[in-house]
Amino acid sequence: MRNKVVLHFLSGELTKGETNDFFPNKDFFHLACKDSGETLEIDLFDLKAIYFVKTFEGNPDYNERHDVERAGFGKKIQVQFKDSESIIGYTQGFSPNRPGFFLFPADASSNNDRIFIVNSSTQEIGFI
Repeated sequence: MRNKVVLHFLSGELTKGETNDFFPNKDFFHLACKDSGETLEIDLFDLKAIYFVKTFEGNPDYNERHDVERAGFGKKIQVQFKDSESIIGYTQGFSPNRPGFFLFPADASSNNDRIFIVNSSTQEIGFI
């Protein structure tokens, strides 16, 4: 199954495409770029996060809610990235000793299905 993803690089660059070989325990995966169709090998540690999205277009006018509760998604956390961006969601598998973890958005209406956060890109992670 090919997953639609938006890669957020540490450099600030964004790249949209599809992947079918991303695994949280692997350092590299492949991305078929949305615009060019070119296949790139991606180093996980060049990334801030991988956003698994419902659509590439999303809704730029939508403001995600953080005041909603979602049962069955784990513990609610706030992630502060080194670039000052902050997101709130739920995780079942955070461990500082792993390369990263999945975060599920607090808002079920978000265009993000789930987000893989690369631990080395974070400033602070706190349970709320």
